[in-house]
Amino acid sequence: MTRCTPRTVLHRAAGSFAAAGLLAAASLAGAAAPAQAADTPVFTLGGPAETALHPYPESGRPKSSTVGISLNNPSEDEENGGFGGDFTLTFDLSGVAGVADVKFDGEANPDCEVTGTKAVCEDWGIWPGLQGAADLVVTAADGSESGDTGTITVTGQADGATFTPFTTRLTVGGPDLVMERLPFRTELTPGEKQQAPITFANRGTRDADGVLLTLRYSRGLDIPQRYSNCEYTVDDPDQPDFGSTTALCSVAGAFEAGATYTLATPLTLEATERAYYDTFLYRIQEDSAAQRAAQRAGAPFERGTGGVLKAVPVTKGAAARSTDLNPYDNQQDADFRTDNTADFVAYGDQVAGPEGSTVKADIGFRNEGPAWIGHIRSGEDVATVDFTVPQGASVTSKPERCRAVTADGKYREDQTSPAPRYVCNTSMTVRDGSGLDLPFELRVDKAMVGASGAVTVRNTWLQNPELPFDPKPGNNTAYLVLNGEGDGSDSGGATAGGDGGGSGEPSTPPTSAPDPEETPSGSSTSTTSGGSSAGTAGGTGDGGGLASTGSIALIASGTAAAALAAGLVLFTSARRRAARHA
Repeated sequence: MTRCTPRTVLHRAAGSFAAAGLLAAASLAGAAAPAQAADTPVFTLGGPAETALHPYPESGRPKSSTVGISLNNPSEDEENGGFGGDFTLTFDLSGVAGVADVKFDGEANPDCEVTGTKAVCEDWGIWPGLQGAADLVVTAADGSESGDTGTITVTGQADGATFTPFTTRLTVGGPDLVMERLPFRTELTPGEKQQAPITFANRGTRDADGVLLTLRYSRGLDIPQRYSNCEYTVDDPDQPDFGSTTALCSVAGAFEAGATYTLATPLTLEATERAYYDTFLYRIQEDSAAQRAAQRAGAPFERGTGGVLKAVPVTKGAAARSTDLNPYDNQQDADFRTDNTADFVAYGDQVAGPEGSTVKADIGFRNEGPAWIGHIRSGEDVATVDFTVPQGASVTSKPERCRAVTADGKYREDQTSPAPRYVCNTSMTVRDGSGLDLPFELRVDKAMVGASGAVTVRNTWLQNPELPFDPKPGNNTAYLVLNGEGDGSDSGGATAGGDGGGSGEPSTPPTSAPDPEETPSGSSTSTTSGGSSAGTAGGTGDGGGLASTGSIALIASGTAAAALAAGLVLFTSARRRAARHA
């Protein structure tokens, strides 16, 4: 038996839709576990509810399919929630005798062995979350016929743990729905529309009884039609996601093997006023109540009120048996780049307090649009807020997403003691109308009149600090003013220099403040007047360039992500990255 730590267990998506980041995995968990002692972990076995097999060929080798069995540890404690013991999975193959032949991927499952109608896999360690448990390589059995079906049941056993069982079904033959790729124009302008005559074929061995068309398009795109046989949902605006709309359309009819179909009326795909980088994904599957429930994944959907979306045949012919029901050819996607801009406006704050006091300050930026910005494919952070601490102050509390750097912006190992500078990355999306709000707490070590620190929203890379989509770089810098003249009550922490300012050079050097004992009545030791934030939009005051402690040296954030693989996996990777920023 091969030993490995829980952290080395291969994590796999439970179904291709989970990998696409579109919807929940099209898989089902086992039955509810019986009541257990509170300290006994319960692990859930799962996988695809059903898998279609290539019919056994008249000559040559049969084509195989893979059934991925998953194992879920529900613990949310990533450090201490793992199970560090041996466990065994047992597969009852008697239900597919004469229907399918079952083997295991030897490299992925070195400790799995098939004996007759039973298979046993041994392993060690179950890390928190969903992970792959075993990959079954299945083919139609010699002598099987189209329509033959059977089940495999998986159970688990370990000392000190309980496993819920899982059953999956194998069926010989079936429809093979294949989505054709559309020749979209991908370089667009806001408001531009184009038709989407979605076309698909059934290359399987039997007819499909109804199809489920899934459409998913990111925040900058829209399909204005709302069909009565479609239901729609939009991503939660409070989550750092792509703001996407998902439509599930149940299209009735018998879709014959060997035939090709297209929509009776093409869809209209529009680049809206907020489009910039966007993606449209379109997928076809055989319709069923279980399939729709799996796609909904518990999200709230609302049915359209328009006409009925229909599909009509284009060609007919003999069933094509050379390809199987392959879930990887059911889907196509397209990326769009719209000629648009987004104005990122930094905001600072005005705070005042005597020496030794602690003050609260709200800084950040807002996206005044018109475009939303999302790095859909790479998952990289959109921007960085670069904050220089005012002279005479030290940070006592910072947002979790911010990291301390040296005065010249270099790496700083110490992340606990006060630093002269902080950089705070956004997530991979910044929606129009939102932004990044960053609450800091600072101790006034030495009261100085006119001390201020720059707040700059910029690119994550030092080599190219300008935001490529922002037409107004002058408002990318604002200031946090500490004990400004007049106690900071009327200058407002403004964005520097309007559209053309923002150099960050000091207009006057900071000077020692009056003795705290002589602070005029009405002064606050913890104020946030002027440019305080509101919601996700933030705020800016009036006025021009304010005093600063020095010029702004833009730095690299050091956390821009490497580009992820294109295709289905990128969506999952991006969503996990977004969740870490949430």
